[in-house]
Amino acid sequence: MTQDVEMKEQPAPSNSVPSSSPSTLHHLKEIASLIETGAYDREARRILRAIRLTMALRRKLKASVLSSFLSFALTPGSEAFTRLSSYLPKEDENEMEVDTATSTAQPPAKHSLPELEIYCYLLVLIFLIDQKKYDEAKACSSASIARLKNLNRRTLDVLAARLYLYYSLCYELTGTLSEIRSNLLALHRIATLRHDELGQETLLNLLLRNYLHYNLYDQAEKLRSKAPRFEAHSNQQFCRYLFYLGKIRTIQLEYTDAKECLLQAARKAPVAALGFRVQCNKWAIIVRLLLGEIPERTVFMQKGMEKALRPYFELTNAVRIGDLELFRSVAEKFSTTFSSDRTHNLIVRLRHNVIRTGLRNISISYSRIALADVAKKLRLDSVADAESIVAKAIRDGAIDATLDHSNGCMLSKETGDIYSTTEPQTAFNSRIAFCLNMHNEAVRALRFPPNSHKEKESAEKRRERQQQEQELAKHIAEEDDDEF
Repeated sequence: MTQDVEMKEQPAPSNSVPSSSPSTLHHLKEIASLIETGAYDREARRILRAIRLTMALRRKLKASVLSSFLSFALTPGSEAFTRLSSYLPKEDENEMEVDTATSTAQPPAKHSLPELEIYCYLLVLIFLIDQKKYDEAKACSSASIARLKNLNRRTLDVLAARLYLYYSLCYELTGTLSEIRSNLLALHRIATLRHDELGQETLLNLLLRNYLHYNLYDQAEKLRSKAPRFEAHSNQQFCRYLFYLGKIRTIQLEYTDAKECLLQAARKAPVAALGFRVQCNKWAIIVRLLLGEIPERTVFMQKGMEKALRPYFELTNAVRIGDLELFRSVAEKFSTTFSSDRTHNLIVRLRHNVIRTGLRNISISYSRIALADVAKKLRLDSVADAESIVAKAIRDGAIDATLDHSNGCMLSKETGDIYSTTEPQTAFNSRIAFCLNMHNEAVRALRFPPNSHKEKESAEKRRERQQQEQELAKHIAEEDDDEF
């Protein structure tokens, strides 16, 4: 008998070691129990933690694991089980045997919670997107949204926000983003009526992305200005909102507000969100150039961004020098990059800034110079163009000079002491205002325990509170890394 038992136990590790399915399935069952606890206790924090744990298992998901988990979490034969199982591809019989063996070892517990059903939709949808089966993902996302419209539970808000994100992503990957615009507007209206602020944040950003994808900036601004305002609940959604708002302000020629929004989005974004921070820096560089500023070299040397920001570095160098011919060559050389980044129209606006920078350098170097020489140095077509550009620069205050029309020359005035003007005061005022705003945001972000001013806590309670604060800070950091 002992030999028979040993012979039966020996092949078990050999079947389970090469496959990671049992361990992944075990983790998914733990996540399901966490969601169940959060649903019964009405704690959205637990469901948010379940989503973070799911993102950590994303690369380990397989069709066999998901089919086993669906049979565990849903009732076989139910509508949700049948629909979700149809999206999963059929696996080999060997893998299915391993999964059935693990499932028979632990009897499946049947649940009827809507949270678990929506979580199964989310799990299958993530798997289909990772497998690049976008048509099946579109069908799955549409079915999940239709099911979600019939549910009104606050514990579903976190899962619903993530489903909205992947719902829009599926249609964007298939090039049919305009088809769901009316549906997104209806979902935003439903979220507003249900006071689902996290869903409102997510859907507002998805609608702005939808409009900007088709260059509908006026409609995006009308929606943004009329949407309900409330305190931001997700740092990731707030960063996306600032980025979209910065793009809208840039197109509307409001460069100062656009610069503030883009820099704030890049600063608030998590370190792991490299692609998002690269996009923010690209637009921020263009906006600063349009404002007449020259970004520091350290902006282009950030870790992991050197290659992506190389075209914008050469463009900044051309603007700094004021060489119109170099600016044209750089714009032609990286035209495909600028078109893919959707910054080509903004770079066309920079031509005037390049001419003005070159003209400013000329006015500093020469006290008297002929307009023909100005046209030659700036590589303009005619002397008349040079005269009109110089006159406009003098009127705008870009250079301190006068025009001598009779002799056809430009007379530069002596440069005065900048510290005798109000420019240093203005610069210091803007820096102080920036520091004060950052301090106020930090104070508003502080979290205080209830009745902390009334009760004096003991040393043991203080240790427990500090431990909980450390765990909360760790969870927030993990959330920042996983959301993007």
